[in-house]
Amino acid sequence: MPQNLFLILLILPTVPAGASNPLHEAVAVQAALDRAGFSPGIIDGKLGPKTAQAIEAFQVYRGLPPTGRFDAATRQALEIDSRSPLITYRITDADVRMVAPPPKKWQDKARASRLGYESLADLVAERGHCTQGLLARLNPKLDLRRLRAGDEVLIPSTWSPDRAPQAARLDIHLDAKVIEVVDKSSRVVALFHCSIAKDKEKRPSGSARVTSVSRNPEYLFDPKMWPEVKGVDRKLRIPPGPRNPVGLCWIGLSLPGYGIHGTPNPELIGKTGSHGCFRLTNWDALRLARMVRVGTPIRFVERSELARR
Repeated sequence: MPQNLFLILLILPTVPAGASNPLHEAVAVQAALDRAGFSPGIIDGKLGPKTAQAIEAFQVYRGLPPTGRFDAATRQALEIDSRSPLITYRITDADVRMVAPPPKKWQDKARASRLGYESLADLVAERGHCTQGLLARLNPKLDLRRLRAGDEVLIPSTWSPDRAPQAARLDIHLDAKVIEVVDKSSRVVALFHCSIAKDKEKRPSGSARVTSVSRNPEYLFDPKMWPEVKGVDRKLRIPPGPRNPVGLCWIGLSLPGYGIHGTPNPELIGKTGSHGCFRLTNWDALRLARMVRVGTPIRFVERSELARR
């Protein structure tokens, strides 16, 4: 999270263990996993399979029985009761300037100066690593369509001091749609959910390595890679921004045309297929970028235990 956001995050009272609000309890679990670097997927207040997968990976990391269930020992290890599951985010004038809904047509996208957020609700949800549906449930008295500078919105408490363990390698589990960060001791120290190629023939196998890391990248639209797009007969340079086709970060791979990158549609991660690359939420892509370097090896795992858990 950018440093200029620190001043506008106001900590709310801690929700104690056994609190009667089940939504806040679910958000507390997902936000704590997010802070620890074991992504539950986009935070939605529902403890589903992605959250269970993250819990199990965290349990292994901390030397706990890997059950995938949220128990007292896991609660203590995640330090859930030491902070609130929610914080108040105050919308700034700078936030308002970041709203610039992207055009629909690719030619118009190429003429834009920047591809900004669709709305302030879109921006605030990304600050909280959450769905807009959860944002509405947490703020029932707010009209999210009419947000403006100065408004205060409850979001999940995902900020933490940078935890960026260095990757000795990445394991990309194709069937589970998960990227694991493995350290030099062969421990999984972080986990991120991703989208993979819709076409199985475009899914890589074997190994690769990181060749570049670019933040706030431009995107080169090649109509040959987008057969569903009609009326574009040449390559287009698409400007940067959070709703750029590769989001806020591009991690290039040694396979031509392949990368790990952010997304303009965070709520679709793991639900829709990509054209070949590995798509993460913007916040996960930026976090992963701090863990890798040029040369970091990558292993593609076609069938893994993760998908069967």
